[in-house]
Amino acid sequence: MMENSEQRAEVLRVVADAVPRSVAGEPVLVAVDGVDGAGKSVFGDQFAEVLRDAGHSVIRASVDDFHRPREHRYCRGRESPSGFWLDSFDYDRLRAELLDPLSPGGSGRYRTAVHEFATDRHLDEPWQSATRGAVLVLDGLFLHRDELRAYWDLSVFLAVPFAVTARRMAERDGTPADPDHPKLRRYVGAQRMYFESSRPLERADVVIDNSHWAEPVIIRRPE
Repeated sequence: MMENSEQRAEVLRVVADAVPRSVAGEPVLVAVDGVDGAGKSVFGDQFAEVLRDAGHSVIRASVDDFHRPREHRYCRGRESPSGFWLDSFDYDRLRAELLDPLSPGGSGRYRTAVHEFATDRHLDEPWQSATRGAVLVLDGLFLHRDELRAYWDLSVFLAVPFAVTARRMAERDGTPADPDHPKLRRYVGAQRMYFESSRPLERADVVIDNSHWAEPVIIRRPE
């Protein structure tokens, strides 16, 4: 995992301090949103570590483990932005097997994964039981869309320009470094659809400029 700079550590601490207290032992649900390459997984892992160090029980999960099967994801075509926006993730199972059980009045029995993306394989993970006051840290794309936004006790959006995220993904995945390249049309186009329909920069409780790994800047946070 990437080591924290002093500035990054301070940002993580400030966000951790913004996590609401559990009510009557109910889990607390935190979303870490951002476009591809914004640094969601790294931030989520580091944030979870800070929470654990502060004594919280943490459930760490990613929307990447709730992908739909490949056949469904590409039903509108392999280059379709609307297909990436609308068909990538199984929100019914995300809600039924993770978010609803951890929400007020839920059973507390949850799963953190239903699909293995690399092999396109269905997973039948064992159910787990949340401890009292556990904090769910869920990272992923599109977490402020209409059908998910009401679940979050705290939501974070990592704001990074497409020009920066495309360069990061080029280093990580070998994809084109130009966000306007035709090979990125499906992904960048979908995320622009998300911005237009869901306004995550407005909906998020915390907005962080994560353009520079060592020097993130909090743009907005709860008062």
